[in-house]
Amino acid sequence: MRRRWLPLAGLLIGSLSLLALARATPAPSVVLISVDALSPRYVLEADRYGLRVPELRRLLAEGSHARAVVGVLPTVTYPSHTTIVTGVSPARHGILYNRPFDPLGRNDAGWYWYAEDIRVPTLWDAADRAGLVTSNVDWPVTVGAHIRYNIVQYWRTQTPDAPDDAKLSRVLSTPGLLAEAEQVLGPYPAGYFYTVDADRRRAAFSRWILETKHPRLHLAYFSGLDEEQHASGPGSPRAMVALEQIDALVGELRAAADKASGGKAVIALVSDHGHSRTSRELRLNEALREAGLIRLDGRGQPTSWRAAAWGTGGCAGIMLDDPLDEDTRRRVAAILARLAAAPDSLVQEVLDADQARAAGGFSGAAFVVCARPDVRISGALDRPVAGPGSPEGDHGHLPANAEMESSFLLAGPGVPAGRDLGRIDMRDIAPTLAGLLRVPLPSAEGHDVLRPPRS
Repeated sequence: MRRRWLPLAGLLIGSLSLLALARATPAPSVVLISVDALSPRYVLEADRYGLRVPELRRLLAEGSHARAVVGVLPTVTYPSHTTIVTGVSPARHGILYNRPFDPLGRNDAGWYWYAEDIRVPTLWDAADRAGLVTSNVDWPVTVGAHIRYNIVQYWRTQTPDAPDDAKLSRVLSTPGLLAEAEQVLGPYPAGYFYTVDADRRRAAFSRWILETKHPRLHLAYFSGLDEEQHASGPGSPRAMVALEQIDALVGELRAAADKASGGKAVIALVSDHGHSRTSRELRLNEALREAGLIRLDGRGQPTSWRAAAWGTGGCAGIMLDDPLDEDTRRRVAAILARLAAAPDSLVQEVLDADQARAAGGFSGAAFVVCARPDVRISGALDRPVAGPGSPEGDHGHLPANAEMESSFLLAGPGVPAGRDLGRIDMRDIAPTLAGLLRVPLPSAEGHDVLRPPRS
């Protein structure tokens, strides 16, 4: 009788041993790389664009990928990057646009640079609480973040390699980190400096951190593709050259991560939005000024306002100075209805406050105005409300628009090869990476796409 139970007992002991081994096996390192404005089409249809992107193709072949990532409202850099690391919508995490609402220009064109403005836990918070070493080179909204080795994204000038911006970077980053790295690598690119050359220089700092600090979670950000598409349009020859150069940087970071981790690194490549080609402009603040809802001084600068548009690009929130001012709300509603009903209207959709709240963007806005894909919203106050604009690329449009879809590629230990994840929500990325790191992120609204959702 006992002998018949021996095989079953052996199987049970073996299973428990495998479970214990799996728990004892450390989670892989995760290197999260953002290529700003990388459309999934550039990866999935690389031949159509004549692209030579061997590193992106390798990630595609060796790991799992989303056919498309549906982003957040608005589809711009700072809200999107914060959703990528929190798994929640902008209305909940608090980074509602690139810049805080500032109708009178008192913030001197400041951005949402500071991690204290993020209202929910991030991946780096979860990793830090689990005792994992974290690091970052230039990820948005990281000033003051709980990241062990942190090179922040911050600038106060538009001048590349501005001396004072270099000092600010050293002060705001992990004390001593930039000075140590610069002794080996030379100056870090400071100021608003977002070319492929700046990406290349920042990549060197990411490689150095991976090789010398051995983080379990590292974040890296490249913006040269986005800047080029703004200038020459999506899919332009110059933009494709920029992407090919960034592809090589992705390969360099992957090689450094594999070397540092003994081949146990997961590479997660993401983007924040796509791009559409725009050639017309909608100037919402000019429409509000014409209605007497914005007042200007003799230099054309706003001195007071009852309603003002927040945001440029594809969508803008309409904010009321007094949210209880129903007269202003009705007047704004009439203006927007007229713009939407105009022949050859530049407006794709107008959301009211309840619809904007449900969409998870522009908290506190009375309305959200979203332009058609070939239209960008401008903050100009010295030109007609609607008219032509110079042809260029832009984003920020409704996340449901195909042009705004972004990318997610994942390869490494624990990632199935050749899996098409279909269309996913941007809020799914953070819980998926948390699952790979084996750290809890219960605040995330999305789910781990590598595991079936719980029934």
